[in-house]
Amino acid sequence: MIEWQGKVNEFSINLGLLKVIDLSSNNLTGHIPNEVTNLHGLLVLDLSDNFLDGEIPRDIGQMTQLLTLNLSRNMFSGEIPPTMSQMTLLNNLDMSFNDLSGRIPLGTQLQTFDASAYTGNAGLCGPPLPQKCSGDDDFGVPPVGETDGDGESTNELKKWFYIGGACGFATGFWMVCSALLLNRRGRHVFFSIS
Repeated sequence: MIEWQGKVNEFSINLGLLKVIDLSSNNLTGHIPNEVTNLHGLLVLDLSDNFLDGEIPRDIGQMTQLLTLNLSRNMFSGEIPPTMSQMTLLNNLDMSFNDLSGRIPLGTQLQTFDASAYTGNAGLCGPPLPQKCSGDDDFGVPPVGETDGDGESTNELKKWFYIGGACGFATGFWMVCSALLLNRRGRHVFFSIS
């Protein structure tokens, strides 16, 4: 329900067509309404540089089409909702300069964003931030970019990736060649088409 110039209008069907909400730098106050999370087709949500407070809605992960989410420079508190791990298309995120706390949800692309997307939240911890969460030492979870060895883990991973790719290509190539060599009819069909 939106009241505009003394008239109250209800928008329900048309909201599904909404793709961008940019309410940045408007001195807005209060909480984000939970109903915003029902806008499943939304691509951009920018609420930055306001005075919004409270927690980020728990169901924000339902907004799976979201490409850009900017909640920076507000007064949000609490944890980053674990449902954000469902936002796999997200390629631009800024949650900096709030009062967020707790662990950044693991096992998602949330660790792929630069640490600057989370700066200004003294209570946040876990990758990609350098602050370890309590219990990280117990489970042996190294921060992003750190290893127990000599710092060669990224190079080691790349090396095994290329070795695996080369072995897979060679195996597939020789299987095709062997099939053509051993199967006379297949060989004739393959070379007559070419």
